[in-house]
Amino acid sequence: MNDVLTVDEIKARYDGEWILLGEPQTDPATNAVRAGKVLYHSKDRDEVYRQAIALRPGYFAVLCFASLPPDTAIVL
Repeated sequence: MNDVLTVDEIKARYDGEWILLGEPQTDPATNAVRAGKVLYHSKDRDEVYRQAIALRPGYFAVLCFASLPPDTAIVL
């Protein structure tokens, strides 16, 4: 998984999963993630975070393409 993929390519391959993305490329104007290297993916969010701790990537992003329950609140 050393290929740089766009967010659209990642979503097509790993829809419904959480993604640990290494070396994310961001839009300079909005800082939105546009591409990167998939380091790990799973339907289990906690497993993705465990892998982030184990792999210790220097610069990374976590993307979520999983469906969240309708009563879920997201706090940033």
